[in-house]
Amino acid sequence: QLQASGGGLVQPGDSVRLSCAASGRTLSSYHVGWFRQAPGKEREFVATISRRSGQTIYTDSVKGRFTISRDNARNTVYLQMNSLKPEDTAVYYCALSLSFGARVEMYGYWGQGTQVTVSS
Repeated sequence: QLQASGGGLVQPGDSVRLSCAASGRTLSSYHVGWFRQAPGKEREFVATISRRSGQTIYTDSVKGRFTISRDNARNTVYLQMNSLKPEDTAVYYCALSLSFGARVEMYGYWGQGTQVTVSS
């Protein structure tokens, strides 16, 4: 089971850290990605981290604000989100892939999402 958590209602400029925890699977065996889906929009890539080297990819809109990291000892991947903007409002999902990349279709195992709402 894969579970994203840590979302909530925050104000513009605030920070939030999302967690993606796995049970029954070892996250270190997978590349892990974060995606988001806003109402009425398609699910979009946010960030991904490779399973061994820790190589990362970010979508342009979050570069310099978001940081993806992993703690294999805790079997958890994090998404630190700083300087949040209203346009970051979405349901955030983590997902697993055996291939490293940003395309949604590369990820075959998805967890439940967590809502992040950025509003004043």
